[in-house]
Amino acid sequence: MQSLGRILTAAAAITLMAAPAYAQRIQSNAQGTFGTVNLVSGFTPDPHVTTVNAGGPIDVSTVSDNCRGFIAARPSFTLNFRKGDLPLYIGVVADDDTTLVIRSPNGQWMCDDDSGDNLNPVVSWSQPRNGRYQIWVGRFGTSDLAPANLYISEVSGPANSVPADAPDFGLDPAYGSVNLTSGFLPDPHTVGIQAGGAYNAYQIPECVGFIATAPDYRVNFTAGTNGLPLIFSVQSEADTTLVINDAQGNWVCNDDTNGLNPQVRFDAPASGQYDVWVGTFSEGATQPSTLNVSEIDAAH
Repeated sequence: MQSLGRILTAAAAITLMAAPAYAQRIQSNAQGTFGTVNLVSGFTPDPHVTTVNAGGPIDVSTVSDNCRGFIAARPSFTLNFRKGDLPLYIGVVADDDTTLVIRSPNGQWMCDDDSGDNLNPVVSWSQPRNGRYQIWVGRFGTSDLAPANLYISEVSGPANSVPADAPDFGLDPAYGSVNLTSGFLPDPHTVGIQAGGAYNAYQIPECVGFIATAPDYRVNFTAGTNGLPLIFSVQSEADTTLVINDAQGNWVCNDDTNGLNPQVRFDAPASGQYDVWVGTFSEGATQPSTLNVSEIDAAH
């Protein structure tokens, strides 16, 4: 997790823009293209995460020399916020180089490019205002659209790398492990797991949910030459998520592929260790769940 001091230091580099010039081209009073949310300080889950398309036809640098990126005329997203005693962070995580343009409730415009990790922007307020925040997510160097995740948090700006205190695949899994060779029977292999934990998985790129520090389950897998996929899925009455550190050390996550239950599919699975965390979307008590490991395409 990025420290508060680091974020506030980075936020000092954020550029304030003159509103009159901007208002000539940007629809600052329009509702967000990708939605509107009303949040009160202390909101859960934190962060609130929304998928948007970054980019658009307007070159922000033509309005202010200190701002970067191409944005749409309408805001990407609208936040109506009631403040408390906590700071407010708005940031973006994307595979592409993104930028942020925000009009705060007092009419002040703010721009940021790379204050976050790996070319991602973050804007923060140590003492946010009540009211409407109009948010544009832009792209640096091109007007082409690209998917991006917009994060709104009172905890931290979004991290684009796994922090040092992240879930640890070096720990023993809480519900055991299994050795599986492609073609295994019975298929699916199932195990009961209590989903959830205290760790907020949003700090791992593309992940959501609350998970434990130690893996819930470990699969030591030997791949075959039969071309079969390797599929992890969860059954639960709760809204669950999946976080997997795969055989090549990649973090792979999913939320709602099967209704409110997740599925992660490896079309060409490598041999090796797969560490699996089953999370709950909302913070709170653990939930009984069943983890399925299968090479069969049909949902279980």
